[in-house]
Amino acid sequence: MQIPLQINLKDMPQSEAVESRIREKADKLSRFHDKIISCRVVVESPQRHQHQGKLYSVHIDLSVPGAELVANRAQDEDVYVAIRDAFGAITRQLEDFSRRQRGDVKSHSAPGT
Repeated sequence: MQIPLQINLKDMPQSEAVESRIREKADKLSRFHDKIISCRVVVESPQRHQHQGKLYSVHIDLSVPGAELVANRAQDEDVYVAIRDAFGAITRQLEDFSRRQRGDVKSHSAPGT
């Protein structure tokens, strides 16, 4: 399934390699949920006054029927590590959502039974 994907790179030059990595990671999301409506990825390098390297921030909005999943915690000096971490977070959320939808979530039994 082809996921409708929007990639936005802010405050950094356009990079075919970064966009290609994002497309690879987004294609793998369809293994966890087959009805993904849209995926929006924003990679930015905010201009802050730091003595060391830039931090790249990755924000992912993923829409599936019944939910909007968001991952925006990934920051790293390496853009590829930030992308990996953000897609790892959104993958975990998508897996959890899929389990809840299928009813695979374990229920706790009452004590003493």
